[in-house]
Amino acid sequence: MASADVTGVVKTAVDELIKAVKAGKSETLKRYLAMAGRFHRYSWRNVLLIMTQRPEATFVAGYGRWRQLGRYVRRGERGIRIVAPVTVRAQNATAEEADERITAFKQAVVFDVAQTDGRPLPEPSKAEGDPGHVMSRLKRCVTERGITLDYSNRIGPAQGMSLGGMILLRKDMDPAEEFSTLTHELAHEILHQGPPSSRADRTVREVEAEAVAFIVCRAVGMEAQEASADYIQLYRGDAKTLMASLQHIQTTARDILGGITGETVCARERIATASVKTAGGRGHSQPVFT
Repeated sequence: MASADVTGVVKTAVDELIKAVKAGKSETLKRYLAMAGRFHRYSWRNVLLIMTQRPEATFVAGYGRWRQLGRYVRRGERGIRIVAPVTVRAQNATAEEADERITAFKQAVVFDVAQTDGRPLPEPSKAEGDPGHVMSRLKRCVTERGITLDYSNRIGPAQGMSLGGMILLRKDMDPAEEFSTLTHELAHEILHQGPPSSRADRTVREVEAEAVAFIVCRAVGMEAQEASADYIQLYRGDAKTLMASLQHIQTTARDILGGITGETVCARERIATASVKTAGGRGHSQPVFT
């Protein structure tokens, strides 16, 4: 792909993504958010308990909540033990005051969605298509930057993680998801693993990484518009955020596309801008981006 062609593809893809984000949340995302809102938000203590007992857990809920969602815990499944508060209602509380207070904690049992059967749960949109031989080129692009690529299902529910010199991906993704996720994490490695002073806030980081992933997917013939637009909106990104990061997004997308199409070598020194730096050989102490 010639340099002029890459530039044209990048511009067209950016315009498409901005239009999709401006259109608002898709029906798929609305259904997913409605479902996700019915799950309890657990404390860090309980998150650690869940991950210790079932590292691959994604959505967890009690037996009764699963029944309300039209799903049933399979016979013989072993529950995940967490800590739940015991509350009592205050007798003389006014309407403006809290009418419940925590008096103690007790053990409770929850189950992961993988331990249940029943009505399918809404899922976010996913990238579609077959990356074919460009998957191996993308992986080569990663390794040529001195970045280690590994796979583990212990990172769930995340599909991928950027660890600074290392990318972790889940093992069970289909090729389209794997390609899109790897591109997203590579964008994090290029743009966001520099000195602390160069790091943007989480919304900007996720918008930039996902926009790069969409452009690259679009350039190799995959469909990811709805998935990327929904992802950006999940992180409270919008068209304004995209426009503000346009230079970083376009430069990084061109860099990755050049590497996987053979026009350029994905060298560690080719980075998005002089103000956003990467460094080779960094360990796991670097910030983790998903």
